[in-house]
Amino acid sequence: MIPDLIGPLRVHALGGSDGRGGGDGPAVLLCHGFGAPGEDLVALARVIDAGPKARWFFPEAPLGLPWGGRAWWPIDLERIAALQRRGDQRALADETPDGMAPAREALEATLAALEAERGVTRDRLVIGGFSQGAMITTEIALHAERPFVGLAGISGNLLSRDRWTAAARVSGPSIHAFLAHGKQDPVLPFAGAEALRSLLEAAGASVSWVAHGGQHEIPPPVVAGLGAFARRRFEG
Repeated sequence: MIPDLIGPLRVHALGGSDGRGGGDGPAVLLCHGFGAPGEDLVALARVIDAGPKARWFFPEAPLGLPWGGRAWWPIDLERIAALQRRGDQRALADETPDGMAPAREALEATLAALEAERGVTRDRLVIGGFSQGAMITTEIALHAERPFVGLAGISGNLLSRDRWTAAARVSGPSIHAFLAHGKQDPVLPFAGAEALRSLLEAAGASVSWVAHGGQHEIPPPVVAGLGAFARRRFEG
């Protein structure tokens, strides 16, 4: 599949009236995680039941990595591993990563282009992603002036604690979120996902929560849960 250039990002588009994101149906946009290829999540469009008219959009992160994967912002993997060994997870949750701001700008420009060029309006759009993709879309949803119909965070974590808490005080009541995380996740701690869930719920967000026994992955209960969440939001 050859991705389309929508705004500044390449986007894989599926579903809709033409199989390439056409028509006027509701939409799901999912962002891949750190180090993954741009098409990493595309297969989810074939297994998640978001409704017969759903359109799917999978943006490729703006940064290319030496091994061919892509990233929304750089990550110091050695430092993260050292913090995990020391059990110092709060340090990461308190940080705003270098590179988050330009990644947010690029993805917001693509969202604006989707609305202008494809008629993908926020009141019929679930945004989300896996791992780093979950975190960049949470950043956008928390600071959005116009709410999205849904936020889907799979294997994400709390970041930028003070900024996200302040933003959630304003946007929280308008957020409907689906969060999922593995209890044995060795990459991003389960506690970090629970902290994000607590932050959103304390701010008045409606949160659907799936805790599974796996690791850093998207198992069948998450596939089924995300489909059911999207259908509810599109029908509501």
